[in-house]
Amino acid sequence: MKKQSINLRQSFAIAFFILTSYCSSITAQEIIAVKTKSNALVLQVNKGKEVSTIYLGEKLANDSDYAKIQSQFRQGTDYSGIYNAAYTASGSKNLLEPAITVTHADGNTSLDLLYVSHKTNTVSTGVSQTEITLKDPVYPVEVHLFIQAYYDTDVIEQWTTIQHNEKGSITLNKYASANLYLKGYNNFYLNQYHGEWAKEMQSEEAKITHGIKTLDTKLGSRTNLFQPSVFMVSLDKPASEDEGKVLFAGLEWSGNFRTDLELDPLNNLRVISGINNAAAAYKLAKSEVFTTPKFWYTLSSKGKGHASRNLHDWSRNYKILDGKGDRLTLLNNWEATYFNFDEDKLKVLIADSKKLGVDMFLLDDGWFGNTYPRSNDDAALGDWEVNKKKLPNGIGTLVKTAKDNQVKFGIWIEPEMVNPASDLYKKHPEWIVKQPGRAEHYFRNQLVLDLSNPKVQDFVYGVVDNLFTENPELAYIKWDCNAVIYNAYSSYLKDKQNNFYTDYVNGLYKVLERIRVKYPTVPMMLCSGGGGRVDYGALKYFTEFWPSDNTDPLERVYMQYEYSYFYPALTIAAHVTDWGKQPLKYRTDVAMMGRLGFDIVVKELNDKDLTFTQQAIKNYHALSNTIWHGDQYRLQDPYGNDAASVMFVNKNGNEGVVFSYSVNSRYEAGTHLPIKLKGLQANQNYKIEEINVYPDKKPVVETAVYSGDFLMQVGINPNVTPSNSSVVLKITKA
Repeated sequence: MKKQSINLRQSFAIAFFILTSYCSSITAQEIIAVKTKSNALVLQVNKGKEVSTIYLGEKLANDSDYAKIQSQFRQGTDYSGIYNAAYTASGSKNLLEPAITVTHADGNTSLDLLYVSHKTNTVSTGVSQTEITLKDPVYPVEVHLFIQAYYDTDVIEQWTTIQHNEKGSITLNKYASANLYLKGYNNFYLNQYHGEWAKEMQSEEAKITHGIKTLDTKLGSRTNLFQPSVFMVSLDKPASEDEGKVLFAGLEWSGNFRTDLELDPLNNLRVISGINNAAAAYKLAKSEVFTTPKFWYTLSSKGKGHASRNLHDWSRNYKILDGKGDRLTLLNNWEATYFNFDEDKLKVLIADSKKLGVDMFLLDDGWFGNTYPRSNDDAALGDWEVNKKKLPNGIGTLVKTAKDNQVKFGIWIEPEMVNPASDLYKKHPEWIVKQPGRAEHYFRNQLVLDLSNPKVQDFVYGVVDNLFTENPELAYIKWDCNAVIYNAYSSYLKDKQNNFYTDYVNGLYKVLERIRVKYPTVPMMLCSGGGGRVDYGALKYFTEFWPSDNTDPLERVYMQYEYSYFYPALTIAAHVTDWGKQPLKYRTDVAMMGRLGFDIVVKELNDKDLTFTQQAIKNYHALSNTIWHGDQYRLQDPYGNDAASVMFVNKNGNEGVVFSYSVNSRYEAGTHLPIKLKGLQANQNYKIEEINVYPDKKPVVETAVYSGDFLMQVGINPNVTPSNSSVVLKITKA
């Protein structure tokens, strides 16, 4: 009897365990945590298989605490679980802006994405990738969310793939890359950028109010002309350089983009970013996989400077072509000659490159076209044969001249474009983006070639390949893109016109991928009439970009300051030109804050100017590793101050350089107080020495040794004034 009682109790215990385990399995809410060194993105799968974002912020000490987060936030009555979907679908119970909207093959517009599974893999050292599979329970539509975390730099990338198995094609009416959700903050402040030609990267910040704020472009190509895709969001209060919580973000896409920032009724912020769906509802065939571009972001609790340095490290390590390599200083002929040059003029300029001390000579626009000679910007684009009148011996003789002068040779192209006055325009009208039966609209006297067409892709690739085949020692390409897309229409796509804007960019990437397979190391500048195309989707194929055609050094102080938040110095091409009223020293000091180049007439320099420039180039080469690969600190911004100051410190902390510029020409304006340095070792001594001193001028900062503690707590006055408008200080361990 006793044995039977024991067996009965054991049977009851086993049954109870099975029952409670079953109940636990259907009520447990699975946590998916993606972590970097400082931060965590946490998703939760509820019992209804809905995947929600419950946390994006600083990493908690105990992983078990993430499961407790959701219970601390009040949900709106009857709205629970609607706001914070990890990838919000429309047509079901969502009430706010969706990340994805589809029209099924049968015309139905509903979509519900439920959790199926997830997995996390190690991509490389310090890089993990989490993949979450979602499916609609009614229609055979499947979405995969990808979250790639770069541990050391606190950067996360997100993107999606979309596919289906319906009987016909479905239409993707919206197809975002990411759907972030930020909660637990009282206020959000958006720092966005706008501009136009020669006025790029104009910053403005405002508190985000309820409703939707949309950042977007519909220009097709040269898409950043009015607005770049990068932005910042400060949490609770506007972040400063060294304090406050701030999110940096941007889309890796060189076409039309759209970012929606929606402050919901519960005062939480939803950020949805991806390809702009305007006039771009994508027709997706059965079993075809649509991959969205990557959306990157980094969160800092130590201000904008910390976020920026993390982003620089990430981009140099993982994104920019040859991000850990060197860059070429150069002399460009554009502002010396414009279209008016011949072989003899160029040979003199090539010799001037050697005299100046730069690494390379760059031949700009105007070297091509015979039926329609390239004498201005209204002819010859598309006809990439050497102009026989200007260059009777071809490009090869210029490459040889450069080699004889111990400098490299680079060349300008704009292969995506065509002028109506060209042989290509007449031979292949079907290759050109334009509406049939409508008047043509030109942007800078040109039209855009249809890169959704594989034959056009072959042609554009051939422009580059032919140049290198004929001139194997060609060392550099400046790739320009000056027109936006008017009257968007592809004769190749026929009844899939809504696919055009997306397929155009993917076609461009296919060309660039082919170029990089065959020519993996050749430096290329990403130019687009200035900063019309700057993003990490393109920079994986380019070593640098042209921020603006505006090279006035005072304007460049502001532009380069803003660009530097998102892009490291080795990517920012900065040239000394005749723009502006500032002296040669100021223009050179400003250009040294990026990848240094020159657009000047060397023979017009007086002896002192030439001597100064030659020495400045030597100084730049000596400091280039610190400028290109070191940590950047913004010491004093140009807004509301008489002087701007920027500092670079190498990774060892034993060398630095400080650039200070007057930005106010009024009498007595200047640095009245010492500027506190950053990034040094407090217990180390450092020698401060002024460099780039103009001949016959005395240094305004006396060479001396200070402790790192003194330089960071008290600072040093660079003595910048309107009459002494720029000062460069070299810092070395004493």
